[in-house]
Parts: sequence; C-alpha cells; structure tokens
Amino acid sequence: YYVYILYSIDFDRYYVGQYKDVAIRLKRHNGKTVPSAKAYTPWKLVYNETLVPGEAVHRETEIKKEKSRKYIEYLIGGTDR
Repeated sequence: YYVYILYSIDFDRYYVGQYKDVAIRLKRHNGKTVPSAKAYTPWKLVYNETLVPGEAVHRETEIKKEKSRKYIEYLIGGTDR
C-alpha cells in the first residue's frame, strides 16, 4: 500500500490519500471518478511512501492531521519544515 500526495498545478492544491496501487489511483483522480478531487484535475503525483495496509491508513491520517501545506512541502522536498 502507498500513501501518496498529488498536486494540482492549475489550482495550487494538494491531495493526500492511500491506496494499494498509486498508478491506478492517479488514473481515477484524473478521470474525475474521485468525488472530493474531481474539480481540481489534472493531478500530478509528487510524493509516495510504501507501507503495509494498516500503516498506510495511519500515515495518511497523520499527514492530514498536520493540516499544514508547509509540512506537505517539507515531505515532498519543496521547503524546510
């Protein structure tokens, strides 16, 4: 399983999620079949971590709880924390 971060260049927006196959999930996001993300296509994969299923859910929650663009950019290597 993967925890991934997508970026919408057009809307300058990040999306954090987890799924067993990042390539399939990215196709779904860009195919506008993910309700919470369809308005912000196209998406680009900017970060992913490989984890076991239970850890992936926990890590996704951990990143989302930060509620911080700065933290996300730190993870993807865009800025210092």
